[in-house]
Amino acid sequence: MERSEEKKAGEDLFNFAIDREDVKMLMAHLPEEADSKRSTVEYELQILKIISIGWCISYYLENGAQKNQLLESHWQAVHEFSQSISTTTELMIGNNIDYFQMLKERLDMYVAVMTQKPDAPEPAVVIGPEFARTCGNMDDVFTVMTGSRMLIATIGSVKEYLDTIKLR
Repeated sequence: MERSEEKKAGEDLFNFAIDREDVKMLMAHLPEEADSKRSTVEYELQILKIISIGWCISYYLENGAQKNQLLESHWQAVHEFSQSISTTTELMIGNNIDYFQMLKERLDMYVAVMTQKPDAPEPAVVIGPEFARTCGNMDDVFTVMTGSRMLIATIGSVKEYLDTIKLR
């Protein structure tokens, strides 16, 4: 794959990461009975999606020659996006929030939880409850399922995309 193709793939994956249509769809299907704050669930869904894409690149291209370039392209775009969110947030609420650092902390958190449960049949079984805990209620089945659905859909989409551009 040529450098321009890697850059395009990184841009495509980044654009997918920040696209909100699936977040909106999942929120529309989150039952009213869900015992988690809806704004937190929505916020955390976007974070989960962004970091899941980076994780998928690492996982699916584990031994691929393009892995590092694609990861670099993706995370550089995420970093630039994060800086604009941090700046906007600071202007709006007067607090300095490092969105990129928050993404890194969530990624580390999810990876640590996955590492603690290596025998899990699939990542969503571990990530769903952790997602719900992050949203304020680990026992809310609706929030667990919403996080699991985001992860499963994101993993499937990234895998399909990488297969389509023949990187796997």
